[in-house]
Amino acid sequence: MRVLITGGAGFIGSHLCDRLLAEGHSVIAMDNLITGSVDNIAHLAGHERFRFIKQDVTEYIFIEGPLDAVMHFASPASPRSYLELPIQTLKVGALGTHKTLGLARAKQARYFLASTSEVYGDPQVHPQPESYWGHVNPIGPRGVYDEAKRFAESMVMAYHRFHHLDTRIVRIFNTYGPRMALDDGRVVPNFVGQALRHQPLTVYGDGQQTRSFTYVDDLVDGVYRLLLSEEHEPTNIGNPVELTILQFANLVNTLTDNPGGIVFEDARTADDPQIRRPDIGKARRLLGWEPQVPVEEGLRRTIGWFQKRMGV
Repeated sequence: MRVLITGGAGFIGSHLCDRLLAEGHSVIAMDNLITGSVDNIAHLAGHERFRFIKQDVTEYIFIEGPLDAVMHFASPASPRSYLELPIQTLKVGALGTHKTLGLARAKQARYFLASTSEVYGDPQVHPQPESYWGHVNPIGPRGVYDEAKRFAESMVMAYHRFHHLDTRIVRIFNTYGPRMALDDGRVVPNFVGQALRHQPLTVYGDGQQTRSFTYVDDLVDGVYRLLLSEEHEPTNIGNPVELTILQFANLVNTLTDNPGGIVFEDARTADDPQIRRPDIGKARRLLGWEPQVPVEEGLRRTIGWFQKRMGV
């Protein structure tokens, strides 16, 4: 296949580029680099089946030649990024989705949307199945990301139903691994960065809020399987192992031999989800997928990468 990946220089997008190239496909990565980095794809420079285009996907997209798939992964994804870039976040979810859908339709290509567990908001159903409609505050600070993705899902399904476009939607749960930005504000780089500096880990609130952490290789495997499937409606890809933030902090401290301990601060943002765990029954049934990398092993790999980046 010849595949366009928007957000291809991002954390997940760059790993997806690697997987598609490893499977023998040709990849065009598109990114405006407001949160992505060329460092993430520098190792692909000169690859005969890889091309990079610096462009904002909310503008008109021209790709010469055929495309077999358009995979829309462009978006600020960490709370720090989308709170600092609220308008860009809304635009890439709305205009970016519209532009990439139009391209896929023109090329008669398969379309793949990277959505998020944040469409479930602060859930009142646990664990979260794809049938759950969510509990989202549309005018809260996090709404710029949550509603951008919810709107994007609606537009994808409209193109599927009205234009008969061949579409896929993945709902991504908390993902971690090499190439995460050191300063993006998410819990993994926050904790690992603090631990490697022998600082206390900052836990917001009481630490009893939960998350389910998926190693990036597992996520990309699920995404690839979904791309090759015939499933058009949203599919959760995430790790059903649920940890409290306090448990996760203690694990990071243990794996890094960090003497700094933990400090507690007031909750950081309004509408922060208190629980998060995917129901992956659909992925197991339709894709034969479930995560293979235990959290402890994934964290060891991630810590090793951060150590190299930080020179410690």
